[in-house]
Amino acid sequence: MLPLQQFTNYIKKNALFLKQDKILLAVSGGKDSVLMAQLFKLADFQFSIAHCNFNLRGDESQRDEAFVKLLATTLDVPFHVVHFDAKAYANKHQLSIQMAARDLRYQWFETIRQENCYDFIALAHHQNDSIETLLLNLTRGTGISGMHGILPKRDKLIRPLLFLSRQQIDEFVEENDINFVEDSSNESTKYARNKIRLNVIPQLREINQNLEHTFAQNIARFAQTEEVLQSVIEKTRQEIARENNDAFYISIEKIQLLKPQKLIFFELLKPYHFTDKVVDEILESLTKQSGTSFYSQTHRATINRSEVIISALPKEKPHINQFIHPQDERILVENQHILISYTNSNAVENNRDKAFVDADKLIFPLVIRFKQDGDRFMPLGMKQYKKLSDFLIDSKVPLPQKEKIPLIINGNGEIIWVAGLRQDNRYKVNATTKKVAIFELLNT
Repeated sequence: MLPLQQFTNYIKKNALFLKQDKILLAVSGGKDSVLMAQLFKLADFQFSIAHCNFNLRGDESQRDEAFVKLLATTLDVPFHVVHFDAKAYANKHQLSIQMAARDLRYQWFETIRQENCYDFIALAHHQNDSIETLLLNLTRGTGISGMHGILPKRDKLIRPLLFLSRQQIDEFVEENDINFVEDSSNESTKYARNKIRLNVIPQLREINQNLEHTFAQNIARFAQTEEVLQSVIEKTRQEIARENNDAFYISIEKIQLLKPQKLIFFELLKPYHFTDKVVDEILESLTKQSGTSFYSQTHRATINRSEVIISALPKEKPHINQFIHPQDERILVENQHILISYTNSNAVENNRDKAFVDADKLIFPLVIRFKQDGDRFMPLGMKQYKKLSDFLIDSKVPLPQKEKIPLIINGNGEIIWVAGLRQDNRYKVNATTKKVAIFELLNT
């Protein structure tokens, strides 16, 4: 007998959806998603089935698609299917196969949802998936939000099987003679999540036989703790920050009074995707020279006198930013290397692939990035500024290459070197220079 009452109660308790809503079910063909489809049918909900074929397991991928299509026919519900070249997408976007498949899957689900007016997308995650997510987040490093596991509802995504454990699903599938297909990749320990599932959780269960129940209680507490924290963060945001002209201004004086400083400041900057390491660097630089900038993939944080200013990077161009710290000797930028060394000799070379810079003028961390609108610098030998775009035109740099030239940016936001072309006159070596930083561009 299927756990229909528990299923419907869980949906009501967590306000996942209403009886009249149309739901799109993500079905792989495995035990979890097939059980979910059977429960939706038994509960007489309005639903359709969607299946992604990533073409990663040869005949097995085709078998899964055929099985899910037959399941949809048997349950008499609409069926949506898509074929992806996950490997090509992963290579293009420099992602792991798993992350590529995840991106493709969720993008397509949302497209199908909107095109067909579905209210929600149902995913068949269960309690053990939530435990795996929590352990994986802890292993990789996480804030408090990474400790609530998988949420029952997030935007248009719902997870109506989170009341069940892996063992309970196995038992229901076996007792009710439900057909399903096995994904052989689930047994491969080359994936981090599988390592946790196959190697870590069995060891933890030897310590606590009620592991799923204990973790469910812990996850609930973590989620409640996050709610308390976020209320504190929102109150703090209103007290120490202001928004103006699409930028976010935070008082440095009030940042220094925060307790615990790192936790609250990290949470304040979380919407802007700054990493834990960069947050540390910002905090360490609060009292240093005004104009120092730090970058996430989407935003810039600039120390500006009495405030830290958070502003969005232009959306039309990618900004791949990497930091250079005093101890760094080599940085890989796509298919190029930048070597960094230091000397006490004032001798310089006439070599466009090298920049000889007065090291005392450097404000760390430096940033390596590509060109942005409005960039300007003072080319070596000149006493006035020049737009970088004009300089590249005068240098006859082909258009496709303009976006691939690394720029070394000082902590105050000034361009030090247009790598392979010209360094900035303000940072040149002179008779008073005591220490020279040498940057060298190497193509791999």
